[in-house]
Amino acid sequence: MLTEKMLKTLNEQVKKEAYASHLYLAMASWVENQGFEGIAEWFYAQSEEERVHMMKFIRYINERGGHAIVPVIEEPPKDFPGIKAAFEASLEHEQMVSGAINDIVALALHEKDFATNNWIQWFVEEQREEEDSVQRIIDRLEIIGDHGHGLYVFDRDIMAMRGTH
Repeated sequence: MLTEKMLKTLNEQVKKEAYASHLYLAMASWVENQGFEGIAEWFYAQSEEERVHMMKFIRYINERGGHAIVPVIEEPPKDFPGIKAAFEASLEHEQMVSGAINDIVALALHEKDFATNNWIQWFVEEQREEEDSVQRIIDRLEIIGDHGHGLYVFDRDIMAMRGTH
């Protein structure tokens, strides 16, 4: 059984994961309208992955006797100053989510909720991978720039970067 504090914290994480899905969906739509189908596919895939994360939290809460709340989601930005800026916003958001996941770990340990601590470890590793993946993309964009032929090649090849570390 989850404590009230843990239940509240996990439901807050549901909202963060849902917002992340919406944010990536907004980025995908914006990028696609800029003519970058490969980058858009990357963001669409990220959006779906965040939705899966949200569902994991919902199911876990309910399995542990809590009531998962489907949240109202604030509207994400519609426009971004450039491709690199979109990825920088993505990294900033992933770092915020990592902090929230770490807070869940700390709470689980404080409350001696070892089941939640064990369960949340998957997300700890997932967030490390997410931050690394986005940082590597930003590093490549630093090299090729935010315009021109290099971005065309990057757009074509970005999906090959998913899941490689």
